Amino acid sequence: MTDSIPVARATDSGFAKLMPDVDRARAWLLTVDGAPQSYVDLDEPTHLEFEYARRLGHVLDGVGEPGRALDVVHLGGGALTLPRYLAATRPGSRQDVVEFDRGLLELVAEHLPLPHGAGIALHAADARAWLENAPADRADVLVADVFGGSRVPAHLTSLEYAREAARVLRSDGVYLANLADGAPFAFLRSQLANFAEVFEELVLIAEPGVLRGRRFGNAVLVAARRPLDTAALARRTAADAFPARVEHGEGLRGFIGAARPVRDEDAVPSPEPPDGAFGVG
Repeated sequence: MTDSIPVARATDSGFAKLMPDVDRARAWLLTVDGAPQSYVDLDEPTHLEFEYARRLGHVLDGVGEPGRALDVVHLGGGALTLPRYLAATRPGSRQDVVEFDRGLLELVAEHLPLPHGAGIALHAADARAWLENAPADRADVLVADVFGGSRVPAHLTSLEYAREAARVLRSDGVYLANLADGAPFAFLRSQLANFAEVFEELVLIAEPGVLRGRRFGNAVLVAARRPLDTAALARRTAADAFPARVEHGEGLRGFIGAARPVRDEDAVPSPEPPDGAFGVG
């Protein structure tokens, strides 16, 4: 995209807008139906504007040796912020991006093209269906950031989905998800209960105000079958402009409480955010 002119288009699942950032020459905000979805700086792909994206970036930076190429599956595409980040920080990585909205993929490819040789394959497909057809032990990392509007679809919130994610990951692989909830956290607790059935290690990253139930907000769920360096993660998230807390071990088990895993037949979407929780003007 050469001209800093807003672009708006109806896509398969909503009304998308690309709006230029007046403070950064080739940076863009993507919104769908008024909800911010992605922020991309084409000149500086390692710049992660959204707080939750920086937290996901901190986790990704800690997977394996720094700079080592990874095999990564992204469920949810947006403007491809994290695939661009990984292509820059871990050259040679093989990445698959699964996005249900083909029109959104086409809009992003047209106006915010990927760099040549980025190693990013785009798939217009349902995330759960694509995952179920993917081979086992395919990925080092699976990143889930799927929202239908402002809600995670129900078929991506069940125990069966968590098991599919684990199947596609290698034994030392890491699962990351961007979720959103507020007190009393029925949805978030159920998601943690799902992944606790399948993975030995769980971490939750969120702002203290969100965890204390003071406001609705994003929370990053991390799951693995091996120990995670929670101390390093806590240092990095605490140093952000909006510091986050890293919960794991006994503290996280206390947060989960009596929540039980949710089967496909009982799964529901994540809660509707309150008015103004994520909107932009």
